[in-house]
This record gives sequence, C-alpha cells and structure tokens, in this order.
Amino acid sequence: MKSVVITDPPRASLADAARLGDYGVATVHEAAGRIGYLGPRLRPAWPGARIGGTAVTVLCWPGDNLMIHVAVEQCREGDVLVVVTNSPSTDGLFGELFATALQQRGVRGVVLGCGVRDVAELREMGFPAWSTAVSAQGSVKATAGAVNVPVVVEGQLIRPGDVIVADDDGVVRVPRTDVPAVLELSAARTAKEEATRQAFRDGELGLDRYGLRGRLDEFGIRYASYADYSAEGSSND
Repeated sequence: MKSVVITDPPRASLADAARLGDYGVATVHEAAGRIGYLGPRLRPAWPGARIGGTAVTVLCWPGDNLMIHVAVEQCREGDVLVVVTNSPSTDGLFGELFATALQQRGVRGVVLGCGVRDVAELREMGFPAWSTAVSAQGSVKATAGAVNVPVVVEGQLIRPGDVIVADDDGVVRVPRTDVPAVLELSAARTAKEEATRQAFRDGELGLDRYGLRGRLDEFGIRYASYADYSAEGSSND
C-alpha cells in the first residue's frame, strides 16, 4: 500500500449528488441498471437518514483509525466519508468525536466497511452513518494508509468524487461520469412509478398494469376452484 493523500480529486456536482440522494437508493440502483449496490451488510446506525454526497475515500489498517484523522482535513461540504480497511475488521473505527469534526465541515455522512460506535450520540446529533458492524472495540493510531485513492467496499469499486447515496435500504455508488445519465433515468423512473401508484390507487391490478395476465400460461400458472383442487388431492391419495 502506498501511503498517499490525494488533495484535489475531481468531484461530481454537489447539487446532482443531493438530487440523487432525494431519489433514494432503490430508485437510483434500478435507474443505474441494478449496479453499484454495496449489499445488505451495510446498515444505518439509526433509521430515517437519507443522503447523497461525493466520496472522500479512506484506506485504513484493521483496528487503526489514523487515516480517518488525516482524511477529515480533505473533506468539504457535501462530501461523504467512505472508510475501508485493507483486511476484514469489525472494530469501531468511527464515533461521535469524528462525527463532530465532520459535521462542522458540512460532511453529509459516513460509510464504513468496518465498525461504528457511539450510536446513541450519532442519532442525537443527527449524523448519518452506515457500517458493516456496530462495535465498542476501540482503535489505535499507528499505521499509515491512504486518502482519496480507489477503494473496494463490499465488492464495489469506489473512486474519490463518485456519488454515494444512502438511506434505510442501504448504500449505492454512482460513478462520477455516470451521474448526469443516472439522474435522467431516476427522474423517468420516479415519474413512471407515480403513474403506477395512481393506477393502483384507482384499483388497477399489477397483473394488468405490467401485462402479466396474458403470460400466466407461460409460467405454468393455472386457476382452480377449491372444490376442484381438493378433489384432485383426494384422487392422488
């Protein structure tokens, strides 16, 4: 690992990142072609938060949060801190003191491929955090890592300046260069879903809305009355 801090990576538009955050993880993930989702292990420390921001990436050693201290200085308003360790770790590398420093800088939240602690304090101060573990296990500050280099979190490559969207459904990343296209697709998907929502309110069924009724034979689905089904069962006894 090269111990380096990249100070000026290109970032996606903060306004675009915020708009993607408003659409939410499920919509953005679908609009992007069902790619970029960081998986079910990343869970919010407290429910209800929804963010969209630009990634500042941090590569740490297990049980060592030295590079998070280094990374705070590189964070700007609208960023999301993304922390990963170079081998698996559940230690609580991030807590309320880090959140206080980041909140003062306008950072929108943190995504941790390791552990978080001080959950009650994070909830009280309204600082969003997603992590793969909650752990009171503390850390040292002894080994150099890297800031604003490409990192892999739960199998997804994240580059500094990519957009991170996170809510109760998890976390998704959108590559910086894909943001304008994913924004358009998210808007179109939202409009389509609203039309479907209204159709369901009006009593239309999904079988008809999605053109599924005429395909039931293809799936091998048949309808039978209770009496006929019961009779078939008896004949097989």
